[in-house]
Amino acid sequence: MHNKDNDISILEHKGHRERLKERFRKSKGKGFSDYEILELALFYVIARRDTKILSKLLLKRFNSLSGVFFAERSELSTVNGIGEATIDYLHLIADIVIRVCLPIETEKINILSDWVTVLRYCQLTMGSKTREVFRVLFLNKKNTLIADEFFDIGTVDRITIYPREIARYSLIHGAIAIIMVHNHPSGDSSPSKEDVIMTQKVVDALASINVVVHDHIIVSKNSHFSFRSANLI
Repeated sequence: MHNKDNDISILEHKGHRERLKERFRKSKGKGFSDYEILELALFYVIARRDTKILSKLLLKRFNSLSGVFFAERSELSTVNGIGEATIDYLHLIADIVIRVCLPIETEKINILSDWVTVLRYCQLTMGSKTREVFRVLFLNKKNTLIADEFFDIGTVDRITIYPREIARYSLIHGAIAIIMVHNHPSGDSSPSKEDVIMTQKVVDALASINVVVHDHIIVSKNSHFSFRSANLI
């Protein structure tokens, strides 16, 4: 038996989408909340589901728009209603944001001479993550990027780093120097006692193979901390 209530629900859902699209066209997004912007973006990859509920769920889980778009695939896949196509779509938007906001070719620039851009890149891609992530930028003798490796995805407040593994990858890539970067989901980019100890262990391990640690940067959503600037390296 045909259910007219379902037809009405579908029409109301379609009407809501069209109204939100029209409102965006007229306002160019002015006055839109984060969940409305995300809801609208999801229209184009999720045809039938109520993306308003989904957008609020994503923002609650990942704390911010940047947290959603730069979340790890493994984390996004645990959210009910988020499939591979949606994850690809979110990560595509994230990549576009990086290319528009930071229009550089990192493999061609001297990392140390464009430090502000490096910080912006790391903060944009890592600052809003809900778990600690550790990455290493491997540099050649001209301080240009030759490799960008993620080493560990930890818990909300802890990662495990193995200095020997970083040394091994330095040799694999033929790096002359490195920059370490990790995030603090708490929002406080100040180093912990463990961060300081771990950094010194890496410095010592790499010194034995003549690789320099230029810096260790800790980023959060709105701040960063440089071990080099604080004279901790």
